[in-house]
Order: sequence, then C-alpha cells, then structure tokens
Amino acid sequence: MRVSTIASSHLFFLIGGAQAFANPFHRRDFSVGRANVSPLRPATGSVGMSTLEVTDDATSLESLTKTKETVVLANDSEFIKSDPDKRQYRAITLPNQLTVLLASDPNTDVEAASVHVRAGHFDDPANRAGLAHFHEHMLFLGTGKYPKENDYEEFLGKNGGMSNAYTDMEDTNYYFNVSPGEEKVAGTSSALAGALDRFAQFFISPLFDQSMLERELRAVNSEYLNGRTADNWRSFQLLKHGSSADHPFSKFGCGNYNTLTDGGDASLEDEEDSDELNFGGGTSPRENLIEFWTDKYHSGNIRLCVVGRASLDDLQKTVETVFGPVRPPPSNFVANGIVDQVKAGLLKVPKEGESHMRDENDDFVFQTEHSTYSPNIAFGTEQLGLLREVIPLVESRTLKIFSSVPPDDDPVLRGSRPFRVLSHLVGHESPGSLHHLLTEEGWINSLASGTGISTSDFCLANIAITLTPKGMRERDQVLAKTWQWFALIKDAVMNDPHGVIEQYHNELKKMTESSFKFREMGDPTDFCSGAAEQLFDHEPSKILLGSAEVGDYDVEVARAFLERLTPQNSLVVITGPESEFENAEKSDVSACDASWQSEERYGAKYRQMRVSDELSKEWNHPTEIDSRLRLPGLNEFIPEDLSLRCDDPEYQADFDPDFDYRKVNPKLLVDTPKLRMWHKMDRTFRVPKTSIRLQLTTPSIYRSTAISRRC
Repeated sequence: MRVSTIASSHLFFLIGGAQAFANPFHRRDFSVGRANVSPLRPATGSVGMSTLEVTDDATSLESLTKTKETVVLANDSEFIKSDPDKRQYRAITLPNQLTVLLASDPNTDVEAASVHVRAGHFDDPANRAGLAHFHEHMLFLGTGKYPKENDYEEFLGKNGGMSNAYTDMEDTNYYFNVSPGEEKVAGTSSALAGALDRFAQFFISPLFDQSMLERELRAVNSEYLNGRTADNWRSFQLLKHGSSADHPFSKFGCGNYNTLTDGGDASLEDEEDSDELNFGGGTSPRENLIEFWTDKYHSGNIRLCVVGRASLDDLQKTVETVFGPVRPPPSNFVANGIVDQVKAGLLKVPKEGESHMRDENDDFVFQTEHSTYSPNIAFGTEQLGLLREVIPLVESRTLKIFSSVPPDDDPVLRGSRPFRVLSHLVGHESPGSLHHLLTEEGWINSLASGTGISTSDFCLANIAITLTPKGMRERDQVLAKTWQWFALIKDAVMNDPHGVIEQYHNELKKMTESSFKFREMGDPTDFCSGAAEQLFDHEPSKILLGSAEVGDYDVEVARAFLERLTPQNSLVVITGPESEFENAEKSDVSACDASWQSEERYGAKYRQMRVSDELSKEWNHPTEIDSRLRLPGLNEFIPEDLSLRCDDPEYQADFDPDFDYRKVNPKLLVDTPKLRMWHKMDRTFRVPKTSIRLQLTTPSIYRSTAISRRC
C-alpha cells in the first residue's frame, strides 16, 4: 500500500529528537464501485460533471510539437560530478517546455523516476483546506488511459517496485521505482517504460472519479484524526496558527472531511438508496480538484527526473513519447523557482565584486525575502518577540528559538551560506561551547540547530534543545546562556571582519568540497525525488553539486543575516508538563499571566505573552557573558592528503584493470592466540573511507566486571 506523507523534513526541528519526516499516513481501502468518468484532457472539452476550458494564453501542444524539438540544456560533459559518480547525465527541455533530467546507469539494480510539482497546501483555496493533499490522493485512483484504480501500483508491484508521494507547503513530489528486467521497449526496460507511461498519465488525463471521493475524503479525515494525537503535528499546526492569517503559511495543510467538503459532517452517512452523494451536508470538491490540476499541473510547473539502465538517447525517446502530451504552460509563465525567476529578470544573481543591494534606508536587501506573497509576511512584529508555553500529550521538555531569516536559497545567501557557520557553532560540542556548558550543568539532553521551516519567501532558523527536569526548572538560565552564545558569535562577526568566523567558513568549505568530491552515488529513488525538486532552483549542470557549491566568506552578508537573530525577531517556545509550569511565577521566563488556550485544528494547549522590553534587551545585549563560554578552536584534523593507498606505486605495479577485486578475500595480517586481524585493500569504490569491524569473543561475557578483570 502506498504511503502518503503531508509534510517534509522541516518537522525535524519542531519536535525534540524526532524523525526527519512527518508521520506517514496510509490510505484506507474502502470497496467503492467505479463510475464511468471522463478523464481530464489537455484541450477544451467535457470533464466529468464540469467543463475544462483552456485559455487563449495556453499554446496548443500540437503547434508546439510541430515547431519545436527537444532542446539539450546540458550534456554529460557539462555536469559537475563527484569522482565515484559513473552515471551519465543529460538535461533536456521537451517541446512542451517540460524540463527533464536523465541519468543512465547500466549497472543499477533499481530504476526510478520522480515528478516534482511546484504547488502545495499554500495553494489551497480558502474554502477547501487540504485540497493539495487530497488532490495527491486522487491522482493515484485511475487515469483516462489506465482507468483501473490500482493499475499503476499493481504494475509496479509485478515489477518489484513501489511508489510514494508527499505534499508539502509549496511542493508536491511523486516518485516510484522498479526492478529492471531483460525485456526492452525501444531500448528502455519494459518495467521502466511501462511505469513511466502510467505515471505520465497523472499529468495528462486523471479521472478524479466521483465515486471515489467519499472514500478518500474519509481517508484524509482519518489521517487528520491520527494527527490530533501526535505532538509533532500539534506543534507544527500551532506554529502555523501563530503566523499571520494573511500569509499562506497559516493554512491547514492536512485538511479534513469538514474543510474539504466546505462544511460537511463526516458523522453523517449518505442514504443507501440514494444515487447521489451529499457529502455530509457539504459540497463535492471535484470541481476544485479539476481547477487545481488545470492551474498547477502543466509542464511549466513540474520537473521530471529519470534513472535507468538504458542509454541517454533511449531514455530521452521514452520520455518524449510518454510525457510529450503533458500540457504546456500559459505564455509568459514563470515558475516559483530561482532558475525561472533569474531568467525572467525577477531575481538578480550578484556578480563577483559587485556591491550588494540596499534599500533607501541603506538596509541590506535579500531579494526573495517576503517577495512571493507580498505584502503579506508570515512572521512580522506581531508574531515575534513572544514567549509561548505548550503542554504536550507525551511527556517531553524542549526549548526552541525560531528566528525569522531570509530564504536559504536567496541568490545572495547561496554564495557564502552564513547559516552553515551559525549552525556549526551553535551545535558545537567542544569545551567552552554552549552545548558543553549546558550539558555540564545538567540542563540538557541534546541540542540541534538548522533551518526548521524553509519556504520561498522566508525561513525560520531554529535551535532546538531537549531539557532535563533540572533544565526545565532553570530554563531562564538556559535561555540566558543561549543568548550569550549568540552574542559571542555576533561580536566575532561584527568586530573582526576577517577573523575566526572566516576561518570557520573556510574549514566548512574545505570539508564540503572533500565530501562532494568523494560522494558516492546514492539510492536512485532518493536521487530522483531530490533532483526533480532541485531543477527548479539550480542550473542543470550544477544539479549534482547543489548546496555543496560554497563561495568565499562575505562579512556583509554574514552581518546582515546575524542581525536577524534578536529576541524581537524570534519566537521562544517552551514545551513541558503542565505541572512544571505551575510555579512559573518564580521564573523570569514565564507566560503565567496569560490564559491557557487550545489551537483550533489539533487542540494543542498553550499560552503566550510578549517578552518584556527589559528581558529582551538583556538577551540581545548581555551585561555579562559566562566566562566558561568561548568560541571553539580551529579543526586541526581536516585532512590535507586524500590520496588512496591503492594508487601508491607498489600497489599500482600489480593492478589489473580487467580483474574484479571484489572477489578477493581479506588477507590475514596478524594471527596470535589472542588476536587475529584481516585487511582488504579497496580498489573498487575508491573513496577515502575506512570500515572497521571488531568482534570480541570471551567466555566471561555474563560474569561480573570484578571477575572479568581478574581473567
């Protein structure tokens, strides 16, 4: 059964020590008969119970294919690859303007593909919360060419494959994999060709079968009810609840029966002898599904990635055949991505040596910040500068600080990436670090930092601390030390433009370059899912490099970024048992004067109040900094020589390029009564990595340590 996920990795920073992805939700299998429903077509015509009209702005696919050919955006030789990457790549644009990344890997055991759509629950209509998520469900339930409900998944299952999808804030991702067989269709394995043909129909002629709406509505409602008992979902929705109601971040992404039917009641069953569905007193969302698909699911707003055993030419022919009929975008369409927006002149990539943009007040300008949904801002002055206390369902104690910062893909930030140095220092565990001090005091169990929420027009930089009971009682001290640590970092950036912060940057840059140079080829399915998304924001030739591309340190950018890390521009969230908030009036960090409230959708219990000016000033400009806090020293263990032993002259002399060294057994180097040690020289994977496996054999394993020491 396919697993549907409705949020992405940002939830990692919203819950203490939680998984990197949101809780998966399964579609329930109700037995509902199929109706004879017309599929959506790329031209004007009858669509089930509605009429789909293509505007004059949409160029016909037929005319495009007559006047255009597939354009190669980047050949294999133009891609920046890691040393172990033996795949061949090609980026193309089909005549219908669909951008595709092809990867040929003759040795792969898994063939895969993914389509990424730049549309998510931010695009839900006001009266159908959760529509993007519901739309994702419905695409799997039959198409015009393959109307049988489970045809796609049955085909994948017969070919040793699987499929999945997730809906996020501004994105929806679909992916599958299969096991390549011996049969071929025009050079491509029949398994991959058949799966791609069925997959492409999602974006050509989905049915949105009326008879299946009720079942899927109840499946989504079940997911929602499950989420009400999960602290990660409750925390995420509470964060959304606290944002500006005018910004789409505030939307209810999962949806439920009531929101998707515009007022329907899931407890009301349809009459058995009735041929019509009344949706619990609400209305059918089918026309909204069709409108959503028509508006968002065209070639300009999707990206495709395919990995297969076939040659690049054969993969291209297959993709041209099955994805060629996808509707082209309206004329002058610009996708919400860095690549399209730079080409359209909406964003400017700074050139080396060029001065940064500043506004009339001489403030630094990040072009993407608050631009996509302007003039609406998710977290402005009203939503920040707050202290929020939350009571979880499962006992936990956490302290989180969310600071509003520019999007991490902003063209200015892409070069020097100051958030990497910040995250590196905040999470550092060396003596003198914040982590070391808080652990030494017995206040914390863990500390993590990074970008908790990332959208096209804002991000929330986040530090997440798991508190001990003692840390919960003394949380005012934990917060004071945390802001003191921020002050130390800021001072180094503001007052020493080419000092230790630049050296940290250079260290991280060097480690990133080494990591990319020897990065091994990953799982084809994960690669496809990620690469399809990255096609929106990276030029094809740099798609493999991605965030591993790091420029020189830019003190101006670092200063402008760190200026956002203030109490007035942050939200402090403390989560813990209700009993541990009872004596909060004894703490300087408390919202005890506020009343407890419940969030509307998931029921999270919370209270909040504004951080006082006095406390905010002390946090932002500490009168003193704990003497135990000091920035870490430089990393003296970064390797300078990453050459491989197998390339040494004594080993090269007997190297046979035609021999399969994977079949060579390890050599026994030490053989004594108490120790045997084997070693094998790696000549296959060729990466500077050592794998050590240690096995201890002793008759004293169940004896006491005192007795064992005498053995």
